[in-house]
Amino acid sequence: MNTRHSAAFTAILAAVLFGATTPFAKALLGQLSPFMVAGLFYLGSGCGLAIAMLVRRMRRAPDSSGQNEPVMPLKEIPWLIGAIVAGGVAGPALLMFGLNATPAATTSLLLNLEGVFTALIAWLVFRENVDTQICLGMMAIVVGGVLLSWQPGSEGAGAPALLVAAACLCWAIDNNLTRKVSTNDAMFIACIKGLVAGVVNTGIALSLGAHVPAPGLIAASMVAGLVGYGVSLVLFVVALRHLGTARTGAYFSVAPLFGVAISFALWPERPTTFFWIAAVCMALGVWLHLRERHMHEHTHESLEHSHRHRHDEHHRHQHDFDWDGTEPHVHPHRHVPVTHTHAHFPDIHHRHRH
Repeated sequence: MNTRHSAAFTAILAAVLFGATTPFAKALLGQLSPFMVAGLFYLGSGCGLAIAMLVRRMRRAPDSSGQNEPVMPLKEIPWLIGAIVAGGVAGPALLMFGLNATPAATTSLLLNLEGVFTALIAWLVFRENVDTQICLGMMAIVVGGVLLSWQPGSEGAGAPALLVAAACLCWAIDNNLTRKVSTNDAMFIACIKGLVAGVVNTGIALSLGAHVPAPGLIAASMVAGLVGYGVSLVLFVVALRHLGTARTGAYFSVAPLFGVAISFALWPERPTTFFWIAAVCMALGVWLHLRERHMHEHTHESLEHSHRHRHDEHHRHQHDFDWDGTEPHVHPHRHVPVTHTHAHFPDIHHRHRH
């Protein structure tokens, strides 16, 4: 499996895990408040990943560079804080306030805006490259999402609907800001996001009068959050490194398809015609993305950063420490300017303008 297909698979797996959490979340909403569900899911993600990081540190000896995953550079911390505030605090809060007076069908339709906003910000603000094929693929996935959540006869909800749309905008900002720190340890990024968002959402739930759930319900919710929010976000960050924001967001937009499919399996019901049409549209969109081949002469400017890597065509540096040849490995390294031509994506080494 080449790098392109491997990264695409990673993004789709993230979507599968996130989509699988949705039916469980719907079941919990009958017993817990929306803010409590969000809080427990995020706390499960943060706490679970923190434990995983501790176990990893205890079991893994420093690599040949004399270190494990490097600490996030100070200059990148504002990007992470912005992502946490936008996606872990503002987004869920706006969604919950909007849900109070927005029909479920309308909310489902509006949530498709996250993928659209993510791509637009990536293309217009961060100048991520886009061609006709990628644009058509994104449109096909969005159309599939609309059909998947479409319920004829549903009506808009005015200002509350705008709050849901604003929540989608916050998550789109989160996705784009997370890309700026995606070279760092994905588990650390997801852990911090989960802990902060979990504390904030649980605090809001308790301040609004929610009661502390039974221990069994807390444990089940946190485990679901670890898988559907934590592991999913780790995979999403890894995919960001190799695909860029818009493409990763497009793959992740197929998550509702898996959520609905799992719902049909858990609560047997004949899939609607809209479901099958949506599945075809999303499959078409993924196919268009997978067959993309973007190639032109481009120049890499001098760049210094740190991430796990192999000595490929973009990593032909020398080491100033004893290296036993182990790959992949991680250490701060510098890229010298080079001009060449090859197929590429807007990954961490190809953020040039066109």
